[in-house]
Amino acid sequence: MSNDLKDQLKKQLEVAIEEERLEHVIKIINDEILKCIEKRKHITNAILEYRKNVLEEFKDDEDKIIEYFDHENYVKEENFKSTDRKLKELTVLKSSPYFGKVTFREEDYGIEDIYIGRFGVTLEETFEPLIIDWRAPISALFYSNSGTIGQYNSPEGEITASILGRVQYIIKRGKLEGLFNSNIDIKDDILQMVLSKNSSDKLKDIVMTIQQEQNEIIRQDKNKILVVDGVAGSGKTTIALHRVAYLIYNYRNLLENKVLILGPNRIFIDYISNVLPTLGETGVFQTTFLDLALDLVDVDDVIDTKDVMERILNKDKDFEKKVIYKRSLRFMEDLDKLVIKLEEDSYFNDAVFFRDKVIATKEEIKAMFTKDFTSLPLFRRSKKIKRILFSRIRDVRDEEFRSIEMRYKEKKKEFTPEELILHINDLEFKRKLEIRELVRDVIEVKATLSYLDGKNIEKIYEEFNGNKEYTEEDLVAILYLKAKLMGLRLNREIKHLVIDEAQDYSPLQFIVLKELVNTKSMTIVGDSNQQLIPIGSNSSLSSIKDIFSEDSVEMFKLNKSYRSTKEIMEYSNMYIDDISIVPMVRTGDSVNEILVKDEKEIKEYIIELATSLKKKNLENIAIITKNLSQSKYIYDLLKEDISLKLIDKENLHIAEGTMIMPSYYAKGLEFDGAIIIEEDIQERYKDNLMYIMCTRALHNLIVIKK
Repeated sequence: MSNDLKDQLKKQLEVAIEEERLEHVIKIINDEILKCIEKRKHITNAILEYRKNVLEEFKDDEDKIIEYFDHENYVKEENFKSTDRKLKELTVLKSSPYFGKVTFREEDYGIEDIYIGRFGVTLEETFEPLIIDWRAPISALFYSNSGTIGQYNSPEGEITASILGRVQYIIKRGKLEGLFNSNIDIKDDILQMVLSKNSSDKLKDIVMTIQQEQNEIIRQDKNKILVVDGVAGSGKTTIALHRVAYLIYNYRNLLENKVLILGPNRIFIDYISNVLPTLGETGVFQTTFLDLALDLVDVDDVIDTKDVMERILNKDKDFEKKVIYKRSLRFMEDLDKLVIKLEEDSYFNDAVFFRDKVIATKEEIKAMFTKDFTSLPLFRRSKKIKRILFSRIRDVRDEEFRSIEMRYKEKKKEFTPEELILHINDLEFKRKLEIRELVRDVIEVKATLSYLDGKNIEKIYEEFNGNKEYTEEDLVAILYLKAKLMGLRLNREIKHLVIDEAQDYSPLQFIVLKELVNTKSMTIVGDSNQQLIPIGSNSSLSSIKDIFSEDSVEMFKLNKSYRSTKEIMEYSNMYIDDISIVPMVRTGDSVNEILVKDEKEIKEYIIELATSLKKKNLENIAIITKNLSQSKYIYDLLKEDISLKLIDKENLHIAEGTMIMPSYYAKGLEFDGAIIIEEDIQERYKDNLMYIMCTRALHNLIVIKK
């Protein structure tokens, strides 16, 4: 028997064994689903019966119903949630129970196989793990290379194991469609297959194809500030979202409903919205920095990122200069000088007197400001000092009041009962007059301390700013002043913060967020080459180590791009200087550069190209322009001839089909094909803009030059 035939028979036997196991696992999952349905039904009936009894018992006292808390019922409701979660997970696993198997050897336990799935399944009767959740510590072995030593964390500490083999499965609708014995490397068959697929209107999870360098970042310790500077298509966003799922799974009690994700715009938030639910996690707060800031600052009219980019790309030099200044360290220094000036203006020039008594000397008040309460922000310090002075004034007032009362009691004793009848009204009038004078003196002395109340910070900044035109940078400045003058905290507890497209954050923004969320657990991802909004220093990603110097900061560089074909990535490499993208070996069509003379040719080419790309079964096609005015112009040019959607401020939802959008809305997104309009891009931003626009394409890229 030839070796080829032996290998073929061995493969057939392996497939048959795996198919039999898959059938067995699906049967168990179906049984578990039925058990969950029955259990959920039983818990639901118990909860409904309990609520009915409580309503009956306290029907005459609604307040009692609200106040009443029963621990046993609370446990039932929590049990319902966990059962419902398990049922949803089992329903997902029914069609594809697992996607991988790793064979490994531990020194004390011998050789063992574990199957890795999107969620875990453990048999209640035997506590035997049938499928291991990809987020479980031991699953780290699956994402290690075969033939290497792997480690995973356990309650006993770090465990070392030899990785003997790794199998990846393609299972659809409960059927085994493919089986690969493979190492995790850049030539991974399943990774190639997944990357060759079309994009969709939402980002997908990558649990089947997580690469070793990505896995290392995802599983980093919780109490770290991770900074990932990765090229376009390196999986930064996906890594961040999978890290969130991994952390919540392993620290559920600590992190559930306490994770905040900040995206660059609402398009991006919508685009990533389904990743965490498909990974089994919900309740993560997702928003933009702008929306977060507007909830904390009393400002109505703000120029949003779209309008900022439009004015910069349309060469509004004065506006651009202001934005660059407000993103610089010099601006932060000027804000610090403002705080120092406010602090100096808060010191008293004189001692505080009340009724000829010294409430506080000038030196004592200065000591309160400069020594005793310096740990408090200025306005909270002022309020504390004000409370101390008011308390002392109140003590003197009470003493004076008692003295008035005592004097009039003694005065009454000087009269006989008959005389008192004649003089009582006069005495009462004089007593009340003295009390009124005392009250007036209290009001007057308190009025002299009114500037200890603290001024309105928005008003302070308005005077400092010198105009009413606010951008996101101004909101950052107001929040910074709030942090310095009052202290700053978000109105919800955050235990882990994710910042995406972080290259466009100024150092001041990072400082504000550090104060705002007060956590040492963060995942910050961005691409220095995609920095669109000007900054007065180098990439803000490089400043994070200085800002969080006392915390555990770890930097990661990702140079491998998994998104686009080799041809697209090599073309995009022309526009960046400091780093070369390492493209995947997935090859495709050459990048097509087309030179046009006028609008008529632009229209003809785009119609022809969009039609041609659709014939290639590309589902998502983006026409990307420099700015919105160009997008609107080309949209009006084409809308009668092809089905086209304009992405603008009023329409921020990405859908299948052909769409047109400005460059800044395309950031972070990906499309099957992209048609770039390279026209009238000022030199300062040309390379960054072209890099961003070109790296949106997965399979086909066309650049139209005028």
